[in-house]
Amino acid sequence: MNKDFEYKGYIGSIDFSVEDKIFYGKVLGIRALISYEGKNGEELIEDFHKAVDDYLDLCKERGTEPERPYKGTFNVRISPDLHRDAVICASNQKTTLNNLVERAIKEYINA
Repeated sequence: MNKDFEYKGYIGSIDFSVEDKIFYGKVLGIRALISYEGKNGEELIEDFHKAVDDYLDLCKERGTEPERPYKGTFNVRISPDLHRDAVICASNQKTTLNNLVERAIKEYINA
């Protein structure tokens, strides 16, 4: 199963363990490990919500800012030659490297 679902801005994965006969998942897009499980869909969603709420409560108790998924920035490691070619391409198109990469990702996802 590759369905994702959302709660309070956090997106969770849904998987199934045949061996354990249980649904499980984790919150995507953050470094903290927030996992949950359930015997059925209702239990899975309930535990997902509880896991996110517990995480937010823990951050509040500690006085730390909770991680927010998908802030819109990320690092990409590519070869120096590809980096150079992308900068030249962006310059020739009178745009920024960020705009070029964003357009390329959109085109790839929508293809």
